[in-house]
Amino acid sequence: MPLGTLYLIPVPLADEAAAKSFTPYLTNTVNEINEYIVENEKTARKFLKEAGLKTPQSELIMHDYSKHNRDNSTVDFFKGLQAGKNVGLMSEAGCPGIADPGAGIVEKAHRMGIKVVPLVGPSSVLLALMASGFNGQSFTFHGYLPIDKVDRSKRIKELENLSERNDQTQIFIETPFRNNPLLEEILKTAHPKTRLCIACDLTSANEFVQTKTIAEWQKKVPDLHKRPTIFLIYHR
Repeated sequence: MPLGTLYLIPVPLADEAAAKSFTPYLTNTVNEINEYIVENEKTARKFLKEAGLKTPQSELIMHDYSKHNRDNSTVDFFKGLQAGKNVGLMSEAGCPGIADPGAGIVEKAHRMGIKVVPLVGPSSVLLALMASGFNGQSFTFHGYLPIDKVDRSKRIKELENLSERNDQTQIFIETPFRNNPLLEEILKTAHPKTRLCIACDLTSANEFVQTKTIAEWQKKVPDLHKRPTIFLIYHR
C-alpha cells in the first residue's frame, strides 16, 4: 500500500493575519485531508477555520504533539500515513520545523520513506532577514541565547565576531517577556558601529522593523516586553 504524504502547514504569526498567511493552495490542501499532528489542538482548529476549512471540525483527527506526548513511545503519529492517508503537520506559529519541535516528526517521516511537502507561509526568521538589509547569502539562526548575564554577554560578543569574520548575519530570539533585558545586554556589549535589526510583531497591525547601529539604538530604546521579536546583528 502506498504511503501518505505529510504536508507542512504554516499558520499565522499574529492575530488577524490570516489573509497574509494562507494561500489558495493551502486552503485546498486542508480541505482534502482530515488528519493532523499539532502542538495545540485548540489553536490548530482555530487556524484551520481561518484558512477556510469546510470539513466539519467533528470529522477531524487530531494528534497531540505537545511536550507531554513528544517523547511518549506509545503514541503513534504515523498510522494514518502508513495506511496511505495524507496528514498535516501544524506548529503554534509560523512554519513547521523552523525553530519548532515539529522537525522531529519530519525527520522520522523521511526515515520511514514518507513524502514531505512544505507549503508556502510565513517564517518570522526569514521575514526578519528579508527586512533587515543584512547579508542574506550567509546567515545563522542560533535560537535562544544563554539566560545567565555573563554567558549571554560573552555569546553576544562571539556572534559579533562571527559576523565580522565570516561576513554573516547572526539571528536569535528570546522569550517575549525577556526581550528587554536581552536588548539591554546587546546595547551594553556590542560595538557601537555594529548594526542591529529588531523585527517585532511581524505581520501584525503593530509590526515594527528597524535597522540601526548600536550607537543609534542607545539614543532611543524601544519597549519590546511581551512582543514576539527577532534580533539580527551584522558587523563588518
